[in-house]
Amino acid sequence: MAHTDYPGGSTALLCVDPYNDFLAEDGKMWPALSEVSRAVDLHANLARLRAAARAAGHPIFILPHHRHRAGDFEGWAHLTPFQAAAHEHQMFAEGSRGGDFYEGFGPDHGDIVVKEHWGASSFANTDLDVQLRQRGITHVIFIGAIANTCTEASARYAAELGYHVTLVRDATAAFSPDALHAAHEINGPTYAHAILTTAEVVGSLGTERAA
Repeated sequence: MAHTDYPGGSTALLCVDPYNDFLAEDGKMWPALSEVSRAVDLHANLARLRAAARAAGHPIFILPHHRHRAGDFEGWAHLTPFQAAAHEHQMFAEGSRGGDFYEGFGPDHGDIVVKEHWGASSFANTDLDVQLRQRGITHVIFIGAIANTCTEASARYAAELGYHVTLVRDATAAFSPDALHAAHEINGPTYAHAILTTAEVVGSLGTERAA
């Protein structure tokens, strides 16, 4: 089993976009994410990692995408394809069930919710970097959706800023197995310091007894 040292006091679990629109069976994007999510046992692994991080005393950060509001992109010149689609379908609409955090995956026990990201990166135009640095965080473990968009963009940015970056293969999802493969087997190795399974991360945290 792969092992990475996750120092106490300077490691954080970063959960990207844990919204109902991604994770709930009636969520707008669940039909597109369900195949990969079920194949990797996404919900169980997200819950297991949250519990392990909490048991180890590592803080949990929630990295939310911008919640749709009427008139969001009025006057914008260069919407990305994802922004245009999210606007059309009113993804994570403010005040809607889809824009609520999935039960059990929202902030509790003092979890830190950073500013909403407008694009794919949770660092761009948000307070994430300053929140991490003020807490002395050097090692970041990324979980959540979507593997090859917001999670990858955020993790790449973290590496550029000098953080130690871990991707978790079975604690994220994508619209296809090929997209998940690209995130972890093609793109991930160019920037991530560790690409592990949930079991490997939990083993490195040392918070569960061996089976």
